[in-house]
Amino acid sequence: MQPVHQKTPAMTDPSNATTTHHRVLIAGGGTAGLSVASALLRRHPDLDVSVIEPSTDHYYQPGWTLVGGGDMPQQHTRRAQADVMPEGADWIHDSVARFEPDSNQVVLAGGTTHSYDVLVVALGLQLNWDAIDGLVETLGRNGVTSNYHYDHAPYTHELASTLAGGRALFTQPAMPIKCAGAPQKALYLTADTLRRRGVNATLEFYNQGASMFGVPVYARELDKVIAGYGATPYFGHDLIAVDGDRGQAVFATAEGDITRDFDMLHVVPPQSAPDVIRNSPLAGAAGWVSVDRHRLAHTTYDNVFGLGDCTDTPNAKTMAAVRRQVPTVVDGVLNKLDMGKAAPLYDGYGACPLTVEHGRVLLAEFRYDQEVVSSFPLDPRQPRRLHWLFKRHIFPMMYWQMMLRGHDWRRPHPRPMPELSQ
Repeated sequence: MQPVHQKTPAMTDPSNATTTHHRVLIAGGGTAGLSVASALLRRHPDLDVSVIEPSTDHYYQPGWTLVGGGDMPQQHTRRAQADVMPEGADWIHDSVARFEPDSNQVVLAGGTTHSYDVLVVALGLQLNWDAIDGLVETLGRNGVTSNYHYDHAPYTHELASTLAGGRALFTQPAMPIKCAGAPQKALYLTADTLRRRGVNATLEFYNQGASMFGVPVYARELDKVIAGYGATPYFGHDLIAVDGDRGQAVFATAEGDITRDFDMLHVVPPQSAPDVIRNSPLAGAAGWVSVDRHRLAHTTYDNVFGLGDCTDTPNAKTMAAVRRQVPTVVDGVLNKLDMGKAAPLYDGYGACPLTVEHGRVLLAEFRYDQEVVSSFPLDPRQPRRLHWLFKRHIFPMMYWQMMLRGHDWRRPHPRPMPELSQ
């Protein structure tokens, strides 16, 4: 596997110092954090940029749905963190213990304190597996799986490839979550696999929300897709407990708890901002980093920016959203350092490539306030082979070779489709 950057980045050992100052300090070395770091250093190679990230591996998480469908090798979604860390960035191999924005400081788990001129918060979100009683004990066995975990996504494909019938359940927790379409993608790819195998099974989708998708025009199309598989959606159902040994799942509803037997259960865990954010001065009322939804600057601390899954902006938490947020944050940081012009405003763009079957994707694109847009001169309501090729081949390549390397990837500019935005 070829590294994204040939030169090994500098790494800060937390035990070597007690206090360090940085011009730009980035909390989080996932998609959002690395994209910002790379873009800053592409513009200003000598800029002091440091990235706090404890993990030694980096994951292309949009690929896990394809892994669960048997359409992408698991190993294609993981690279060493050292291979994707931008050349010129200082990698602080530690985790954040506390934010102290009133003193422009971050305290790390290793005990060191790091001060900054500008802070970028990109810690992603937190998957609360233990919020569902019994889930941790049975996940990865007894027919219980999840595409939201690198280790377990292959088990989804294994179950779809071996299920002889019975009942398969798919769950979606309360919003917001990472990639709101991913829970139903697991259903569609499993259903398509079963259909191709000639296996009849009862398919049920348990959604805590009230519809298949947050944008009405796409929700209506997805109602047709799920009906085409003979699957039954249940809304207002929240998974609260799993008994893998007995093959039973418990859901909370407005009428009380109900229990359902299963032979296969695909679980999407409840999600929240990381605890270190929720318990910090950076958090808004709901626990996420509080930022202006267009400028992505913190609502209280003008030298703090946030992007990606950890913020309270009302957009879909997807890679596509991060791609559009990065230029806003980069220009905002440079402007704050008196090194650049005013930042372009983020318009809430997000996209969800909904894999409705093996080989076809409905590419849902939208902006704030449920405004439907399209990057292609095509009807966005129609699942297409073209969009599958982008999802399977083009997007991963662009991720590793363009986005993480700091290329400005804003084109094509999606065109509004007001006739569909209602």
